[in-house]
Amino acid sequence: MNETKILEDLFAAYYTARSNKRNTRNALLFEVEMEAKIFELFNEIIERRYKPVAGICFVVSRPVKREVFAADFRDRVIHHFLCNYIVPIFERHFINDTYSCRKGKGTLYGVKRADEFIRRCSADYTRDCYVLKLDIKGYFMSMNRRLLCEKVMAILEEHKQECRFDYELVEYLLKIVIFNDPTKNCKIRGRSSDWSDLPRSKSLFYAREDCGLPIGNLTSQLFGNVYLNDFDHFVKDELGMEYYGRYVDDMIFVHESRERLTEIIPVIREYLSGRNELILHPNKIYLQHYTKGVAFLGAYILPHRRYILNRTKGNFYACMSSFNRLIAERDPLPSEVAAFVSSVNSYLGILLHCSTYKIRRKLLLEQMHPFWWRYVYIRGSMKKVVAISVSKGFKPLVYIRPYIRRDCEHVGRSCRNVFKVCGHVGRSWQNVFKVREHVRRSCRNVFKVREHVRRSWRNVFKVREHVGRSWRRAYAIRPYIRRDCGYVRKPCL
Repeated sequence: MNETKILEDLFAAYYTARSNKRNTRNALLFEVEMEAKIFELFNEIIERRYKPVAGICFVVSRPVKREVFAADFRDRVIHHFLCNYIVPIFERHFINDTYSCRKGKGTLYGVKRADEFIRRCSADYTRDCYVLKLDIKGYFMSMNRRLLCEKVMAILEEHKQECRFDYELVEYLLKIVIFNDPTKNCKIRGRSSDWSDLPRSKSLFYAREDCGLPIGNLTSQLFGNVYLNDFDHFVKDELGMEYYGRYVDDMIFVHESRERLTEIIPVIREYLSGRNELILHPNKIYLQHYTKGVAFLGAYILPHRRYILNRTKGNFYACMSSFNRLIAERDPLPSEVAAFVSSVNSYLGILLHCSTYKIRRKLLLEQMHPFWWRYVYIRGSMKKVVAISVSKGFKPLVYIRPYIRRDCEHVGRSCRNVFKVCGHVGRSWQNVFKVREHVRRSCRNVFKVREHVRRSWRNVFKVREHVGRSWRRAYAIRPYIRRDCGYVRKPCL
């Protein structure tokens, strides 16, 4: 056992655990004496006397109401310590379309894959295909810890010879994490009424003995993938479902035959209940033609387009309303402006992957309080909100008023120049109208001349007609003239 490497890996796990959490209360308390606490944690796991401490239990209502157990920061360091060791091994066994808690394969990847499944199966929307969506009832609360431990250790046993870590230490810590019951030692945050309308199937306090994992731990998300890994291979290999994907307990199947999808539902139900002791949710079975659309991982997928769910849109409206109330009461602090920018940009980042330009435009230009324009501006085509900063760091509006006044003066001068140009343009248009009037008069004169010409030509034709008649008459009397000339010549001779 290389103790130096274990200590280095503990420090690496600490830095990973505090990422994006450094300003939280537990992370700050741990950081006060960080080195001493990591050495203490190191001694505990080396001497095999490590025990998880009390965590925090509370209920969240968004995106859906659920019970969350937040482990203490020192225990989170152990979770990252374990995952850094075992994740590369489990990644070899997962199918490509397991989307939860995997690098580069999150909810957005799952939505794109589901869209690709439908497009492939329907041959670019030219033939029929059907979408089946299933859900497991109380997945995390129904997972059997004993069965989970067997599955985890079976995979690790296959790679025991190639492990570059202390296998016995990892096995010891995994069993402690898997069989730990957080309900026996936790601090409840909130009121008892928060649990009143929470279904028992979603609470760890009502789970069966040796069943249930706490939602909120990093290891629980990883174990959620491991627990149904054999089911994923069963669907792909034995059922022959080419277009299948799973995000924790949400499963999607795409096939050209509706009858085939209907046939596999009881097979899946029997496999889950027999092998994994799970129950397929009877009220969350969705089977429709792909043109009807399907809601999956926060997006509504239709042919050629994707829309955001109303729940996400409503959360964005609620977030914007809370910040609007804040700025309507007082000027926000720099930290509050930073929180506003990060919250809005996080929602915009989600909306950008769907057909949501009108929604983003309405939220930013109509729903956002006008006072926020003192502190932020929009960059791109409704894609990002950026805080206004002058030189270094954030500065409130009072510091940038001189710049605004100067810009306003430039704008005023530009407007006056525009008005001058408009005056010249107006005069030019007047001249144009005068020219048009002259042209109209000239045209009228031309029409009059044309009329005179027409009359003259008619007179010419009349004269020509008279001339023609005269010539015809001349030709008619010409023989008589010749005859008369003959008579005249004879007496002369």
